[in-house]
Amino acid sequence: MISDLVLVPASGAPLAGDLVVPGPVRSVVVIAEGGSSARGSSRDRVLADAFHRAGMGTLLLDLLTELEKRADARSARHRFDVPLLARRLVDAIDWLEEQAETAGVPVCLFGAETAAAASLLAAAERPLRVSAVVTRGGRPDLAYDELQRVHAPVLFLVGGEDETDLGLNQETAGKLGGPSEVLAVRGATHLFHEPGSLEEVVTAARDWFVSHPGSGRHSA
Repeated sequence: MISDLVLVPASGAPLAGDLVVPGPVRSVVVIAEGGSSARGSSRDRVLADAFHRAGMGTLLLDLLTELEKRADARSARHRFDVPLLARRLVDAIDWLEEQAETAGVPVCLFGAETAAAASLLAAAERPLRVSAVVTRGGRPDLAYDELQRVHAPVLFLVGGEDETDLGLNQETAGKLGGPSEVLAVRGATHLFHEPGSLEEVVTAARDWFVSHPGSGRHSA
């Protein structure tokens, strides 16, 4: 089992990440959130643990540097720079291809908040590497005119009580170039803090990634 704190060379600055590869894996899931959220959040750890048990590796990745996070907390400027976040996700995908443990292994993307849109853009840029995408809440519609280039299967997870997000995600799904599904988590609002909502998110994301493993040479 590989478990390392890593620095991923990316546009503008190296990004901190936690890479876990529990033996031969079917895929590696890059878990990223927009804004100042840290990769060590308890809900991201719950996600990662579930993916590990399903035979997947994970890269918990901060898309912003510490300096950028502090500036973003005041202005929210960086979290809405979706092209920047997408470039950094692409850099992470390319970096995984260069590592001995993950070279040739399909990549899945789990993006929350504005990282949802960034994940779609990254999937469009690396169609041969990204096997599936899951977004949680957020603004996937910010991927703008690139949606037709997204051919990886995409699952949109939305709070069932958040009518605005539900409409935006349904509209986005209709513009994709590949298969998609919108799942409204019953009783959940935008941040999925309601009892049981995180468990439903974890189960749905895990099952989506298992169902769309790609075809890497290390696949289990």
